Formats: sequence, C-alpha cells, structure tokens
Amino acid sequence: MPIHEGHIALINFAASQCDELIVSMSYTDQDPIAEDLRFSWIVEIFKDHFAIKPAMIRDDFDNEGLPLPERTKKWSEVIRRTYPPIDVLFSSEPYGEPFAVNLGIVHKSFDPERKKLPVSATMIRKNPFNYWEYIPIVVRPHFVKKVCIYGPESTGKSTLAMKLADRYHTEYVPEVAREFIDSNDFTIDDIIKIGLAHFNRIEEKTKTANKILICDTDVITTQIYCRHYLNVIPDILYDLEKKVNFSKYFLLDIDVPWIADGLRDLGRHREFMMKTFRDELIQRGITFVPVKGDYVEREEIICREIDRLML
Repeated sequence: MPIHEGHIALINFAASQCDELIVSMSYTDQDPIAEDLRFSWIVEIFKDHFAIKPAMIRDDFDNEGLPLPERTKKWSEVIRRTYPPIDVLFSSEPYGEPFAVNLGIVHKSFDPERKKLPVSATMIRKNPFNYWEYIPIVVRPHFVKKVCIYGPESTGKSTLAMKLADRYHTEYVPEVAREFIDSNDFTIDDIIKIGLAHFNRIEEKTKTANKILICDTDVITTQIYCRHYLNVIPDILYDLEKKVNFSKYFLLDIDVPWIADGLRDLGRHREFMMKTFRDELIQRGITFVPVKGDYVEREEIICREIDRLML
C-alpha cells in the first residue's frame, strides 16, 4: 500500500528461483488504498512476466494480538485452502520464518534490513515526494497533487500555468475551451465537449506529471460561463466536478490590466465575475489562496504554497 521498488525487487528475486510465483496481496475494507487499484498496479507491472501470478485474498482472519508463531499458523491454514501446494515462501519481513514453519516449507528472506532499498509503504504514504524514485511509474499518478489556477478572464491564469509547469518540471493542463470555440456563440454540446476534454486531459497529464499537476481552470469555470451565456448547466458538468480532487485552489484577483482577445467580452463586468468565481468556491466549502499583485508577485505567492504542499 502501495507496491514500491522494494516489493518489485523482492518479487523479481523470488521469480528468478521459481517455475511459478504467486504474489499474494491481502486486503481489508479499512485499507488506505482501495484493493482493486492496488491489484491493478501489480498486474500492470508484471503483465509480461507470465510465471508471476498476482492474487488477492481478503484478510478477515488475522489477529495482530497473537505472537507471530500463532498468528502465522492461522495464515498458513488460509493459504493452504486458497492456493495450490507451495514449496517456498519468499518475504522480507520478520513473519517470514514462522510463517514458513507453519506451512512446512522453506523460507527465503530478501533484504530484511532494507539496506538495498531503504523504503517502506508506510514511509511513502506519509511523504510520497520524499521517496518518489521508489514509486513505480504506474503508481505515481495516485500521489500526484493537482492544483487549480482559477479566476475570471484576463487574470494571467494561462501564462502562470505554463510558467509553473516549467518551474516545477511537470505537466500542465491548458484551458481547452479555446480548442473548441472561437467566439462566445456556443452551444450546450460545445460546453459538454469542453468539459469532457478538460477532464480527459487531466487524467492523461496526471499519468506523466512530476509530483504536481498544474491545471489552468476547472469544470466550475465551465459551469460559470455556461450559466452566464446559456442560462443552464448540464448535469454532466456536475458529475465531472465530483471526479477531480484538487489539493489547492488559487483564486486570481482582477487587480491586473484587462487584456481583450477574441473570446473575452466581460471587461465591464470584472467585479461581478470576480464575486461569482469566489462565491462558487465558498458555496462548496472549498478553501482557496487569494492571489493578487503584479504577475511576478502572483507567481511567487503560488510557488510558496506549492512548496509547502510538497513538503
């Protein structure tokens, strides 16, 4: 929780000595990471290793209050009922030896003192960015923190998103609306396409982001403009909102010059739109960082917060 490079090294060590290796992943309903997600990572990592057989087993039988010899005796009973006959047990944990004794098989230990790979799943869950190099690529998206650069028109969002992505050597999600429309004469179908495209872009960029994903606007922004121009918000935009969790919102103020372009036509309504954007966050109980000042000051405010987020 999660699988990491230490686990992978153990599994490869074991697989090199077996005709068939069962990777048994136990789980409970209280686990901090869902079992299906954890299992999908194992399957993906070893998909080309046909001798490695990932398997899941519900842990509703363990008793942590027992000494290891008695505790692993119960484990061994469950393992015998669940899997084909086993010849060797591989582990890097203190329970390995008594577990193997109860199974009546050989135990082979791998790096029990964590000298080769000084990491644990607990350490990763506590501070994933400190152990990023030990987290497999397929697992990293689970720990990526998404931040939203949010606010009305002409507040520097797009430029800031690009600069921040460059500064943190990571990905950013652009405002995709401009890829679909070139005027404010759009339809509900256009809005839905924009919402879906932005969501899909977030999903795609999360896979390759380096710890932080910078997002230029969000689906709340799409809702605001849809309501303003079309007096309706399709339900799918609310559904998409529930699927993305941002670690931090930055609300950019309107204290910078208005710069018109082909889509911006609300220059006379900046204060009203500013209040609208702020109110949407407040109504949802979303905390945000106010961002004011010139463009240099804005970048520094955001970077200070991102640096704290990465500690």
